[in-house]
Amino acid sequence: MSLYEDLVAAWVPSRHEWLRQRPMGEELIYSLGRRLMFSYCAYNMVFMHFGTSSEILDHLSECREGLVGRRHLCSIPATTVSDIAASAVILSSKISSGVSIGEDSIVYDSSISSGIQIGSQTIIVGVTFPAPVNKNDQEIHFMLPDRHCLWQVPLLGCSDKVLVYCGLHDNPKNPFCKDGTFCGRPWKQVLKGLGLHETDLFKSSDMKDKCLWNAKIFPVLPDTNMLKLATWLMGLTGRINEPWLTMWRNARRVSLEELHRSIDYLKMCTASSHHQADLAGGIAKACIDHGLVGRNLSQLFNQILQNDVSGVELCKNFLDLCPNLHAKNAKILPKSRAYQVQVDLLRACNDEMLACQLEPRVWDAVASETASAVTHSSPENLHKVSKFLSSGCQHYITECVDQSFYYKKVKVELPVRVDFVGGWSDTPPWSLERAGCVLNMAINLEETSPIGTIVETMEVIGCQMIDDAGHDLQLSDLGSINAPFDESDPFRLVKSALLVTNIVNDRSFQSKGLKIKTWANVPRGSGLGTSSILAAAVVKALLQIMDEDHCNENVARLVLLLEQLMGTGGGWQDQIGGLYPGIKFTTSFPGTPLRLQVVPLLASPQLISKLQERLLVVFTGQVRLAHQVLQKVVTRYLQRDNILISSIKRLAALAKAGREALMNSDIDELGEIMLEAWRLHQELDPYCSNTFVDSLFEFSEPFCSGYKLVGAGGGGFALLLTRNANSARQLKHALECKPDFNVQVYNWTVFVGN
Repeated sequence: MSLYEDLVAAWVPSRHEWLRQRPMGEELIYSLGRRLMFSYCAYNMVFMHFGTSSEILDHLSECREGLVGRRHLCSIPATTVSDIAASAVILSSKISSGVSIGEDSIVYDSSISSGIQIGSQTIIVGVTFPAPVNKNDQEIHFMLPDRHCLWQVPLLGCSDKVLVYCGLHDNPKNPFCKDGTFCGRPWKQVLKGLGLHETDLFKSSDMKDKCLWNAKIFPVLPDTNMLKLATWLMGLTGRINEPWLTMWRNARRVSLEELHRSIDYLKMCTASSHHQADLAGGIAKACIDHGLVGRNLSQLFNQILQNDVSGVELCKNFLDLCPNLHAKNAKILPKSRAYQVQVDLLRACNDEMLACQLEPRVWDAVASETASAVTHSSPENLHKVSKFLSSGCQHYITECVDQSFYYKKVKVELPVRVDFVGGWSDTPPWSLERAGCVLNMAINLEETSPIGTIVETMEVIGCQMIDDAGHDLQLSDLGSINAPFDESDPFRLVKSALLVTNIVNDRSFQSKGLKIKTWANVPRGSGLGTSSILAAAVVKALLQIMDEDHCNENVARLVLLLEQLMGTGGGWQDQIGGLYPGIKFTTSFPGTPLRLQVVPLLASPQLISKLQERLLVVFTGQVRLAHQVLQKVVTRYLQRDNILISSIKRLAALAKAGREALMNSDIDELGEIMLEAWRLHQELDPYCSNTFVDSLFEFSEPFCSGYKLVGAGGGGFALLLTRNANSARQLKHALECKPDFNVQVYNWTVFVGN
């Protein structure tokens, strides 16, 4: 069975008729024909064979949808001193000034010195063109024609490298006397043009299977002479050159077949690692010197460490530059990013203890930056909480004229939210620096809004807090509430709400008290945004008690601030999902102040009816809290992880596509979007799924057009968007009859507001 033919053909409908005649063809079509292919990033891969040279060139030069970057780990001069085509792919290479590289060419793991001209559709791998040692030394001039390959390899027992070249479409196994070619020309033309004989290339004239593969054509000589002979052998001189012919005949020569057996792979890999380490060191130094640090420095540091001789020492030198990094660039460099660079450097220097000690500063900086973004457009009390976050437990007393007691009671009940797509793009520091887009929906469960609070005034000074788990806390003085809070404190959410609303410093509560009761009739770790929505309910109720601005926008900002104060982090989509009714598309605009725009989806009654018929909201019974997941994702963002950034960008784009699908009442399209979103969530966090969830989705797939876990995943609730109302009834019945799953299908309705 051929991987290139049989397995791949199963994904290509036009090849199914051919595949059916092959062994196991029907089985392959049935098993793979309806499956989608996804990419997988193998970080520890050592070697991959893509195919022929022309196939590699086609793959990398097309750069479909930006999946393949044209520039990575490279040192390239200004465009005014070089001619490098925009479509050229430069990977792990150093390019000097005065170099020309044509369109759709690939340069990998090479150093190209001045005076080198590289044609279009060429491939260069592992080549080091020698640069002049002294100013008076003459530059080497070499031209590689269009559609050629050039690579350089070390041989066992030899100090020199061998320069190897051929035409892009030369097939090394094509017969010498039939359609075999070298550098794109038939062998007879090559021999005639160079003045060679068959016996120069092959061991004997009666040798069978003569071809480029076994032709002894590549000389082992010093670099300059090999380049001269390469120019001659490629037919670029246009005449027979007796001195070069003599040099070539007298040199030790090897064939591709001998090269295959004689390459010193250890030396080649070591040289490649050191070359990439040097490039990474130069790039990292430029980032740190100029202060933007927009690159993934963690990745660069790992590449620097490939040089086991000088890598650690170089990282230590960079570490000495870190204390001044933010001070020099405070206007453009977030402090959280500067701290993360320092943490990554400490780990590169094997100083795990100091790295762990510095990590809390990263999260403090994220919280402070979020608070700063929120406070600029909010009431004065937010500014005070921002100061509280940055300077500790300072209290600011709000003047109040009327201190007489009057009874007041406020009840706030809110729904939960289910997110279709866009989560993670709402989370700081992403949403402070880039646009966020989320499509979600507020729902009631079992005909009720499950999250709520009752806040009422008391004549007794202090505060009584009661939750639905049976916890009860009596505080005699609101002023005694101070952050940070212990993670095990069951009332840290309520205490944080008291701080961000600044009610703890209101003089009117020096003569009266508060009673706060909270509940959340949702399973713990549900993924439905319960914590943030409960925080929104408490904040909204406290603002009403104080007769302060309790509009949804203000409450949403305060909850974002509250979560930083609690130390849980988190974004804005959960509270938006619970505060605003129905389906809505929410965007955030980066910068200061952080601006939110909530656009309700004016869904028709028919669309709502179809959704309620086809969408199953299922509790998996698997519980997982999102806090640690959030830290991992935020760390990867601060490190500027390219895969994470592209994934979150795609999630934001899918949120826009989902909005369009719902506006067009195309629920099946929404299902496809949910499937892609679920794949991206697994790319962001490999642990957002598990064996149970995988088996649940596999069981549900025949009934569904889309599915995903809500929130950060790992457990909690699942959304199963079935193909039609009948499929929904069948799947619900099938789940109820399958005791292995023991899941609960909830009745739900769209929350349309109080």
